[in-house]
Amino acid sequence: MGKDKNPRRVADNEAMAKLRMLRTSPQKLNLVAQLIRGKKVERALTDLTFSKKRIAEDVRKCLQSAIANAENNHGLDVDELIVAEAFVGKNLVMKRGRPRARGRFGRINKPFSELTIKVRQIEEQA
Repeated sequence: MGKDKNPRRVADNEAMAKLRMLRTSPQKLNLVAQLIRGKKVERALTDLTFSKKRIAEDVRKCLQSAIANAENNHGLDVDELIVAEAFVGKNLVMKRGRPRARGRFGRINKPFSELTIKVRQIEEQA
């Protein structure tokens, strides 16, 4: 009698994780997301662990969440996962400011962004 189940947003061989309200600009976050696109997950985790970017730690946690979702929720093999997509979106911008000379006001924007990571299981070529 209830409602039908919502269809999956990703394919059967995919899993995703989303991270919202990251305190960095989307432009800076996209530099780190470019670092992992299309790579195997263990290589991507290694690259993020040794990256000097501040936000790389949060991206690594999101990737680990996507891997855990793939393993626990969808029954995918962790050794055959690649980062299929890693895309960045804008979120809110806090507007702050600082008084400047001659009655002016210097505006300071503090942007937030969000990150979506999709991992896909590929079959090993023998």
